[in-house]
Amino acid sequence: MASRSSLGAEALRAQQRAETLAARLPPLLVAAERVAATVAQGVHGRRRVGLGETFWQFRRYQPGDSPQMIDWRQSAKTQPVFVRENEWEAAQSVWLWRDRSGSMAYRSSPELPTKRERADLLLLATAVLLIRGGERVALLNTGVRPDHGRHTINRLANLLSNPASTPRADGLPHIEPLPRHAQVVLFGDLLSPLPEIHATVAGLSGRGVRGHLMQMIDPAEETLPFDGRVEFTGFEGEEELLVPRVEGVRTAYMNRFREHQEGLVALARAAGWTFAVHRTDRPPQTALLSLWGALAQEAV
Repeated sequence: MASRSSLGAEALRAQQRAETLAARLPPLLVAAERVAATVAQGVHGRRRVGLGETFWQFRRYQPGDSPQMIDWRQSAKTQPVFVRENEWEAAQSVWLWRDRSGSMAYRSSPELPTKRERADLLLLATAVLLIRGGERVALLNTGVRPDHGRHTINRLANLLSNPASTPRADGLPHIEPLPRHAQVVLFGDLLSPLPEIHATVAGLSGRGVRGHLMQMIDPAEETLPFDGRVEFTGFEGEEELLVPRVEGVRTAYMNRFREHQEGLVALARAAGWTFAVHRTDRPPQTALLSLWGALAQEAV
């Protein structure tokens, strides 16, 4: 029988190993796992649509692919080994994207996360829930194919934590060919002109892609709570703007902001998409639960 001291030493070594492993995880992934775990307790899985036989594409074999997926006729033509993907396999996928433009670095208080930090957290937490449910997930505009499993979560966390891995910093994603009936979730402040956002949504929905818009907003952007003489500095090269009395323009600003959001609601509805607003001073779990409900509804 092991002594109490040996058991204590073994427990200490186990704790040290756990701490070492945890230290290797990106902090973003740790936070996302925590948020996803909270939401997962009260949600149900997504219902899948039926399977199909329509061919979608050939792609190179990757570790983890089933040998039954290999297309030997296509592979015999060239040196690499190729697998055949049918459209239903790709359609059971969700493509995630988050805005990396300069405006996403804004926060009105040091106690708040930036819009970019919150978008990254929600994106990864969404991926965790989807992958736990057996879904295929990909980061839009990176060229990485949809996949599932723990390695996919780790890869997404590394992509989000390494800005160099996703060089585009546009306020909207660029359109790329996606399989019919796939889903897209766009996380961003969505402050681009409405015609540009409409063109993006139309470009994706016109291919049969269903989508969800999640607007990240700092509370100050919604209420303009400043008073007196204020100088505003843009994050994307705009000229500085000095307003002598902010309270004098607050009503006009809030009306303009509300009109923009109403425009987002209208264009999302016209495309059959959903739209939601998340303020960075509110719990991420609330936004994730709302989004998960929309995703589950679309999967029915």
